[in-house]
Amino acid sequence: MYLERIEIDEGGLPEPSPEMEQERRVAVFDLQESNHFAVKDHVQGPYSLRLGMDHGRAAFFWRAADGTEGDFRISLGSLAHTAKDYRTLCEAYVDAVRTLPPARIEEIDTARREIHQEAARQLQLRMADRAEVDEPTARRLFTLLCAMTQDT
Repeated sequence: MYLERIEIDEGGLPEPSPEMEQERRVAVFDLQESNHFAVKDHVQGPYSLRLGMDHGRAAFFWRAADGTEGDFRISLGSLAHTAKDYRTLCEAYVDAVRTLPPARIEEIDTARREIHQEAARQLQLRMADRAEVDEPTARRLFTLLCAMTQDT
């Protein structure tokens, strides 16, 4: 099972800067290139997904190949702190590449990857009773959620 089409529901999202808009496009492209997504209750894919935000929760609106539709929402409460830390490390990494020695850059990148992996695990657990996603898909979804919710 997989997502064949992914779109962002822009309603209620902050107006993205050109950089954030590009990050959103890249995240959607990466997800469409490779993903594993299966809605629970044996609804057969592939699926189209519209991802949005609803009062601080990620809203997943899906449509299966057979026309079955549904939606679910997941709280981003504890993920919000992780997302903030992840964004901070991403910014530190960009700054480090310009000014710091390779060993320090690697330390920052390692911390960034570790927090990204932890966020993916948290997201997988939050989605577990509604949809099955593998770790790479969870990482890409987390990246997309970060790009959708970052203030400009």
